[in-house]
Amino acid sequence: MTRRKSIQLHIGDVLVGGDAPITVQSMTKTDTRDIKATVRSIRELEEAGCEIIRLAVPDEQAAEALADIRKQIRIPLVADIHFDYRLALTAIKGGVDALRLNPGNIGGRERTEAVVKAAKERNIPIRIGVNAGSLPKDLDESMPLPDRMVEAAMRHVRILEDLDFGLIKVSLKASDVPTTVRAYEKIAKLIPYPLHLGITEAGTSYCGVIRSSVGLGILLDEGIGDTIRVSLTADPVEEVRAGLEILRSLGLRDNGPKLISCPTCGRTQADVFKLAHDMEEALKDIKKPIKVAVMGCAVNGPGEARDADVGVACGKNCGLIFKKGETIGNVPEDEIIPRILKEIEDL
Repeated sequence: MTRRKSIQLHIGDVLVGGDAPITVQSMTKTDTRDIKATVRSIRELEEAGCEIIRLAVPDEQAAEALADIRKQIRIPLVADIHFDYRLALTAIKGGVDALRLNPGNIGGRERTEAVVKAAKERNIPIRIGVNAGSLPKDLDESMPLPDRMVEAAMRHVRILEDLDFGLIKVSLKASDVPTTVRAYEKIAKLIPYPLHLGITEAGTSYCGVIRSSVGLGILLDEGIGDTIRVSLTADPVEEVRAGLEILRSLGLRDNGPKLISCPTCGRTQADVFKLAHDMEEALKDIKKPIKVAVMGCAVNGPGEARDADVGVACGKNCGLIFKKGETIGNVPEDEIIPRILKEIEDL
């Protein structure tokens, strides 16, 4: 695939846009004013592979907490600001790496200029975030929803451009996949700025991952998108793991293991469901780009999974271990995972 060319930004020490790798973001679900709980959550997300973190900033106390939080984490921090420009100024003073803020929603030009001036002085990008459910009331409702989303985003873009501010990133999210895809496809042709992808209010771990995978997968395969978030009504660690897997599935990232497993059939004589889930859990902390196969029988073993770095073809109470398509041993069922982990370590 050919990536859409976009202006490259620095969000902290992470490059976004241009030819930089597509990054995975998440958002804390703690009360930002609870510094200890928020830092703990961010560190867990860092361990899972999160590369940029966004925090809600509902009031001045939350904005003031950002300075302490920033000092205790490694990944870039984005402050999510709505309506009150003073929160943005406090967040910038506290050392945040970027803002999520719609300049048309924070009051008159004087307030916008104050935020832009502070952001310019510290080279802090601003992400314009448009959601389908909260568009300006004066937009022509006869226009298709994706067009209205694009127009809303362009209004905010023009405000920043008129103030000679170019450190811009844009997102246009809906809970509906086709609407989101059409909106991103349209704006990708209009602006040179990086795009943050997401399906908003996607749902629980089950349906939310499916909706996000479909929507983000379409756009990423078209070369659109520079950062992504899988928005789930779930532990944010699940968002990060899903986001990384979407990128791996499209060949856009090669960090961490890729697990393949057969769906099983009447030939299967082992509990492959449990084995695959246990294997997935055992692999979650491994950072090596490695392909692991869990197959239910010899038919789907080294043959169909010959390109796996290491894998198992299950038999009755045992497993045939193979590496790069070659059989290297036969072990009891309870030794399958330890043996595969050893082979991964050897690789």
